[in-house]
Amino acid sequence: MNSKEFLRSIVIRILVWEAKLILWKYKPEVILVTGSVGKTSAKDATYTALKDTHFVRKSEKSFNSDIGAPLTVLGVPNGWANPVRWARNIVDGLFLIFLKAQYPKWLILEVGADRPGDITRSLSWLRPTVVVATRFPAVSVHVEYYDSPQAVQEEELAPVGWLRPGGTLVGNYDDELVRTATLPDGVLRLLYGIHGGDLRASGIRTTVTKGMPRGTSFDVVYKGDKTRIILDGVVGEAHIYAVLAGIAAALAIGVPLAQAAGPFSMHLPPPGRMRLVMGMNDSVLIDDSYNSSPVAVAEALKALQSVPRKARRVAVLCDMLELGPYSVAEHEKAGALAATSAELLVTVGVRARGILAGAEKAGMPQERMLQFDSSSAAAEHLAGIVGEGDVVLIKGSQSIRMERVTKRLMARPEDAKKLLPRQDSEWLAR
Repeated sequence: MNSKEFLRSIVIRILVWEAKLILWKYKPEVILVTGSVGKTSAKDATYTALKDTHFVRKSEKSFNSDIGAPLTVLGVPNGWANPVRWARNIVDGLFLIFLKAQYPKWLILEVGADRPGDITRSLSWLRPTVVVATRFPAVSVHVEYYDSPQAVQEEELAPVGWLRPGGTLVGNYDDELVRTATLPDGVLRLLYGIHGGDLRASGIRTTVTKGMPRGTSFDVVYKGDKTRIILDGVVGEAHIYAVLAGIAAALAIGVPLAQAAGPFSMHLPPPGRMRLVMGMNDSVLIDDSYNSSPVAVAEALKALQSVPRKARRVAVLCDMLELGPYSVAEHEKAGALAATSAELLVTVGVRARGILAGAEKAGMPQERMLQFDSSSAAAEHLAGIVGEGDVVLIKGSQSIRMERVTKRLMARPEDAKKLLPRQDSEWLAR
């Protein structure tokens, strides 16, 4: 362990110690959001469903690590590489412990696993009243660092076993692992889904303006009650699942359906997750550049295949990382899906060459495929060929920085800071 890692471990220990004391002192109820995909969107949707009826705080951005959870409990920002900011965070935590302050009644914490033990070892001090479980695909991101895909699933499902008696698992009915998960004694199960569950979505459609996609609308049905949800600026079933998860979490703690659904008229999903952005030359961009995994790519391509458009569907895909021995097969599967979902396929990165191979095997002509080594090179080429009426899906991995493609193709790139992921100074400097 080098000096930087040692100092980080000391800071984490102090912050976790402070977080435990703060939870003991103020006794907030805790909602944990877990799963291999869709956690941040579900966390933000849960906050939207509760914010008008409860004093609630959520994890910022995608802070779901061993340091993200205590930062949320303390209500302080990430210090990045600034030691003064970290020192101030520790001092702020001490103030909360030794002085009296107004503190949220509910905390919504996103928990995630990059390596074995990230949840089971680092976050087991959390005791939730509600666990929101999103999706657990057969091959998830970070599987490279685990013995098997099942080991990832076990790690990410661990919070279900931490539920207090009388607590509730709010789970995705359309995921068999969640639907059949074993619960501790005295724990309830409330399921949401598109294909079944206690809370269901129906009447799903893409809203359209001038022949191009504008957003998504659907009905939410619960015990005979029904309300309509309209989400401007997003497409794809991932957003439907997120809204269902948020409303179901609110129902689990006693919020009526109408009150839980009402705030979604102003809901703004997180950047980089199937957000519609106006593109150059009167095109429309589907910005899904935050991160990438096999199931997320499949869902994004499914959405691209079904959206209205006036001209071409363009899929811009890149390397999916940390898949270990599953990498080659999963990239080829993505290519096969792209062959039926887009008229033009653009890939970025060495691993993404497997996407091209999969598309070619599925019958996509070579003249409809392009390959680039960097997101910047892909962006410059696309800027010269994207035309009126095109719908362009940009699907990204964090390390490939595919948000650069979106920014280059935006009709108003000056809006990137409020619309795209990784636009703060720390990221832009990398």
